[in-house]
Amino acid sequence: MKLESITTHVTSPPTGIGGGYWLLVEVTTDDGITGVGECYGIPFGADVARVMVVDLFDRFLAGDDPHHVEAMFRRAYSAGFTQRPDVSMMGAFSGVEMACWDIVGKAIGQPVHQLLGGVFHPRLRTYTYLYPPSVHDSSLDPADDPDVYHDGDAAAAQAEYYLELGFTAVKQDPAGPYAVQGGRELSMTELARSEYNTARLRQAVGDRADLLFGTHGQMTTSSAIRLARRLEQFDPLWFEEPCPPDQMGALARITESTSIPVATGERLTTRAEFHAALAAGAAIVQPNVGRAGGIWEMRKIAAVAELYNAQLAPHIYCGPVAHAAAAHVAHTCPNFLILETIHTDFHRDIVVDPLPWNDGYLEATDRPGLGLELNHEVIAAHPYRADQPLHLTMTQAPVPSDNTNLTTDFD
Repeated sequence: MKLESITTHVTSPPTGIGGGYWLLVEVTTDDGITGVGECYGIPFGADVARVMVVDLFDRFLAGDDPHHVEAMFRRAYSAGFTQRPDVSMMGAFSGVEMACWDIVGKAIGQPVHQLLGGVFHPRLRTYTYLYPPSVHDSSLDPADDPDVYHDGDAAAAQAEYYLELGFTAVKQDPAGPYAVQGGRELSMTELARSEYNTARLRQAVGDRADLLFGTHGQMTTSSAIRLARRLEQFDPLWFEEPCPPDQMGALARITESTSIPVATGERLTTRAEFHAALAAGAAIVQPNVGRAGGIWEMRKIAAVAELYNAQLAPHIYCGPVAHAAAAHVAHTCPNFLILETIHTDFHRDIVVDPLPWNDGYLEATDRPGLGLELNHEVIAAHPYRADQPLHLTMTQAPVPSDNTNLTTDFD
């Protein structure tokens, strides 16, 4: 069995939830088995990104046996005489690597989690961001949505909605906005808003749900510590990405300064970068399987985390194929904590039969491979446009230190 051809598909979520576009791949073998994968977070337009994926496949992967994921990883990791973590390369490789596992599972009639050591957690606890009501009800006008991102009262009401669905953890990031300048000092307005929102959420959910506080790495070390001290009274499950992802020294200082477990990893790639984060004190790692290096590399990241007594909470602000791949890994990891999950009609409709989710938990599937097939009609009905954003949008100018601007993007 040899990898013979690759087809790329680009589609854009109509609500924008899950990113600007999803780059999906189908890899076919010489004996007619097709596997699916998803490439995440390549920082170029989709038309460029899909050429990257095809070029990678043609140069380093075509003609190889899909079982040989370790050798394929080393060729991709070393491409261009690099041999170091590279976001674009690993984003391209991860989707193709997922497809290889899907192929192997289909070839022997076994789900991917069986190939990784078998199920340790039959059910995976999941969480969701707080999204506006129109995201889940297409009959509602988005213009009428309450500001669940910044208005603590609206956020509390929406948290109740998610608890009724079965979720036992919700996440919010009320700080923002995010700027290309890197770490910045939050204004008093942003600090107060973050504290108020978290207080209202805790009042709303009590001890029925965990609160997850995201920050998307926009703070200086001192600002992150100031914010953490305000939030400790509400006992969040984690304080996520409190500083820019290239600031491991800052991450170490923050972890030493707060009782809240620090989580990070959505913008990191390969076990090399995750090892640095763990050494800096991260208590929870959040690899995205579509960027971190694929299924095999994500399983290695989880194993490294075990050595630091840290837990795994896969980041999934993308499409359902990466979500499925992350779930298969998570089912096998003793140190799995919780899995990000997005419930929209588009996430369900873009695959023929979604994985089973019930009352806040994702159940282990016995379907071969990843257990998904793409719905090509839905993909074709939602094409990518070149004027759409790459993923999340950052402000291109510095944010004033007295900022009260509430406009931002969230995942």
